[in-house]
Amino acid sequence: MLRNKVPEVTALFWVAKLLTTAMGETASDFLVKSFDPYVVVPATFAVFVGALALQFALRRYVPWVYWLAVLLVAVFGTMVADVLHVQFGVPYLVSTLGFAIALAVVFGLWYATQRTLSVHRIDTRPRELFYWAAVLATFALGTAIGDLAAVTFGLGFLTAGIVFGLLFALPGAAYRWWGLGATAAFWASYVLTRPFGASLADAFSRPRSLGGLGLGTGPVSLVLLAAIVVCVAALSVVPRGLSGSTESLEVAQRRSA
Repeated sequence: MLRNKVPEVTALFWVAKLLTTAMGETASDFLVKSFDPYVVVPATFAVFVGALALQFALRRYVPWVYWLAVLLVAVFGTMVADVLHVQFGVPYLVSTLGFAIALAVVFGLWYATQRTLSVHRIDTRPRELFYWAAVLATFALGTAIGDLAAVTFGLGFLTAGIVFGLLFALPGAAYRWWGLGATAAFWASYVLTRPFGASLADAFSRPRSLGGLGLGTGPVSLVLLAAIVVCVAALSVVPRGLSGSTESLEVAQRRSA
């Protein structure tokens, strides 16, 4: 059995998650528009596989390795969702439904075989595999949902970001005050970080003609990368259990396992 190989659910965890989702959006756009997509997508996949292999090779949680894997999932998951729409013409509504079904299948198989979806029980190889499959599916789903709201439904990036920010806060509120289970609250929030962070990143990076501030995907990606490095450094020096985690949430998730 492995030691639990994922971080505690803390305020800093959610900050790092939002930053990686935002950078996943801008870095993906920068790479596919600056280089040949037929080269950069397979190359990104190879780096993504390498980062996951490094994560799987460890027997404990190492912050920089874990967050590197999450960042590569964010970049590659965004590319997958975008390629379906741009290269194959799949409508955002269709891809959203498809990724939602894929995530439901992952969760269904995970629970059917492990009897838990708790992120405090990622301590065996099958659970680790299911966890990362779910993470990849949530990134692809979140990308599709964000584009669906901002583009297809015409909300625009900034408005979509505000809407998803409010939605992101709901599962936590439902857990604290309305009896929503801790595991359900976590995964609902996890899915919503993707469209929340990505919509705000698009609002800063996209051209003004597309409703953004026109700062560019390259510069915004660099700023986000610097923020991620600082955040992961902070996560590396703060002992587990002392970084702002909500003890009741951890206890509830363990009891629900």
